[in-house]
Amino acid sequence: MASPHSTDTPAVLNCPALLVSGCASGQGKTTVTTALARYHARAGRRVRVFKTGPDFIDPMILEAASGAPVYNLDCWMVGIEGSRALLAAAARTADLILVEGAMGLYDGDPSAADLAVTFGVPVAAVIDAGSMAQTFGAVAKGLKEYRAVPFAGVIANRVASAGHARMLAASLPTDIAMLAMLPKTVRPFPERHLGLVQAGELVELSAILDELADLMQESGYTVLPPAVSFTQPAASVPNALLAGRRIAIARDAAFSFLYRANLDWLSEMGAELVFFSPLADEAVPASDTLYLPGGYPELHASQLAGNRRWLESMRAFVAAQKPLLAECGGMMVLFDTLTTLDGVEHAMSGLLPGKVSMQKRLAALGLQSLTLPQGELRGHSFHYSQLATPLAPAFECVPRRYGKGEFIYRRGNLTASYLHSYFPSNPAAAVALLTGQP
Repeated sequence: MASPHSTDTPAVLNCPALLVSGCASGQGKTTVTTALARYHARAGRRVRVFKTGPDFIDPMILEAASGAPVYNLDCWMVGIEGSRALLAAAARTADLILVEGAMGLYDGDPSAADLAVTFGVPVAAVIDAGSMAQTFGAVAKGLKEYRAVPFAGVIANRVASAGHARMLAASLPTDIAMLAMLPKTVRPFPERHLGLVQAGELVELSAILDELADLMQESGYTVLPPAVSFTQPAASVPNALLAGRRIAIARDAAFSFLYRANLDWLSEMGAELVFFSPLADEAVPASDTLYLPGGYPELHASQLAGNRRWLESMRAFVAAQKPLLAECGGMMVLFDTLTTLDGVEHAMSGLLPGKVSMQKRLAALGLQSLTLPQGELRGHSFHYSQLATPLAPAFECVPRRYGKGEFIYRRGNLTASYLHSYFPSNPAAAVALLTGQP
């Protein structure tokens, strides 16, 4: 973690900001956030976008829309001070900050509402009006008044006609502004079991983003939101805990769930990062540590099973007793087999005994806390697969609210789990995982 000592004085930075939330998942938050980001970026403004809570997929699309890196904000996993630092860094250079919420405005602990209140960011609530009329006003009133949050207004999504638009607008209490209305014809982003299809797989992504920006312009909601004051924490000097260590990181369509903050942190700790593609059957590069992040190995199981060069290089890496950290999808390829939803069993690396099977129902979702000898490391899990293994877990996570704690498996210098760790939450613990420490 960065050193606590500093001589810098905290500064206050002002930047227009808006948090886009809604009453539930599927209301159109990503659609609206990308439309706003693309419109303002296309107008020549410097736009910085954040995603509330743990998420890897939405940030990919938000990055394409804004043309700038997207980071996660969360009052628990990232932490209030960590979130404060990220917002202040963005405010230093941005003309507009957008934050996309997760689920509904008040869902989760912490929620998007908690973030809005903590940092004073006004909320634009997106409501799918496709199957309602005057009830729109009741939903908007409930969102505004359920708790005291800074409230900018509402955005109606999937509006069917001019008459429908008039009914929606008339239903609103006089103290709630209708910021924008988007028509029912908006082209949705395609989805799969873990969320939206990844940005790199959407051939027409640029065209979709421009269509959304055009619709936002036609809605008339083109003004910048009010400026918000963000306090910049005192600058600190990072401890180079990974100085001189070369870390190989799998990164392609099968292994893409990487927090940008984790990559930044690795570099700040002094590590040299080198990326490679298991899907392209690239061997693990010469390195001191191997990091296999999550992703969609189940969608590419047949190809991965046949990529002998990559598999043999992993086995050689582990045989050399070098540290390997695998998370979720990265862990799935370490076991003997991976069975996909069609019932086909694919041979994997066999570095750990056991079988992974995909299922149609969600197996785990939520924030998780892992206590290691170096302290608490925070993260989350989100997966549809189940693991059957004779291995005894070395550690067990504690869920933030409900569900089961994920197991951490260790064999030699290999560490594997369904847990997606947020490295900056405890640098010493993250270093221990990446270097094979007890």
